[in-house]
Amino acid sequence: MGYRLLLLSWVLMMGLLGCGGDPSSSQGQAPTSSPTPPETIASPSPSSPEPMLDSLSEAAPVIDGDRLFETVKALAGPRFDPGDRDRARQYLKQQLEAAGWTVESQTFDGGVNLIAQRDGTDANAPILLLGAHYDTVANSPGADDNASAVAAVLEAAYLLKAPTPRGLRLVLFDLEERGLQGSFAYVSPQTIENVEGAIILEMIGYACEEIGCQTYPRGLPESLPERGDFLGVVGNWPYHQLTDAFEESPRSEKPRRVTLTVPVGLFLDLLRSDHAPFWLAGVPAVMVTDTANFRNPNYHRPSDTPDSLNRPFLEGSTQAVVDVLYQLLNRPQDAANESHASGSAWGSN
Repeated sequence: MGYRLLLLSWVLMMGLLGCGGDPSSSQGQAPTSSPTPPETIASPSPSSPEPMLDSLSEAAPVIDGDRLFETVKALAGPRFDPGDRDRARQYLKQQLEAAGWTVESQTFDGGVNLIAQRDGTDANAPILLLGAHYDTVANSPGADDNASAVAAVLEAAYLLKAPTPRGLRLVLFDLEERGLQGSFAYVSPQTIENVEGAIILEMIGYACEEIGCQTYPRGLPESLPERGDFLGVVGNWPYHQLTDAFEESPRSEKPRRVTLTVPVGLFLDLLRSDHAPFWLAGVPAVMVTDTANFRNPNYHRPSDTPDSLNRPFLEGSTQAVVDVLYQLLNRPQDAANESHASGSAWGSN
């Protein structure tokens, strides 16, 4: 408990409000800070995928778009009150068990996280974590926030249950909208001990094509796209292997990925989802997102419904997540050892 309180105190001291409240600043703005050294923020750049990654991505299973969208529709509806969240949990547990996973519940003060894991075939290999929050704010059906992401986690559960060298852990967090309570309750020295990296999904179903429809927190590179037709992948500096994997995944070309690697704490708007406790604990983690209120006008509103989503964008985003996970789960141990030799579990820029 002391470990979790320490992390929570750090965030409260920094003035973090979390996705559950209104952002601490208006769209496109963030608290002012000193200029960021150019090497700490990586703008999109062309990469040269290794042949191994090409073949692995091509071998990754293909998502079922109809099943994915049916999950979004099944979840759409307020998941704020205890009864509504309990009904959502029961549905999610049933779906995970139907996919062949054993589900455990982690109860904390006021909420319940759902956890499912399959071990890897290599006893010495670490595991990867895929997570998303399933709760909503009051009076919003939460189709994009965050049924889109939860549906992607379930799709990964269906497609990635076969044995791989690395194990896979799925975590569905409760009470993200009330100060990241579920992820703070989850992250501890014990739960992150063997986690090589965490991929946290936060709203992955909305796109906009007009120039200027995409905004950003102040201080991010001016070269970022003006159209909201990309999938954002934000990682914690100095780790880069997860963002690299999204850049290098060759099969799922659409939507394009824009990756950033930022110092923890420099941009408060980038600490508003369940990746933040992992970052604060020093775990390599990425937030995969359509950028939430910086793009989607339905954010935290009753209009966040399934018919407001861009279905091809949602399907492409989910396929990208599955492709990257498939690559990393099958990554040879010698490649991981090379990353360890560079000074961290994933290497550094």
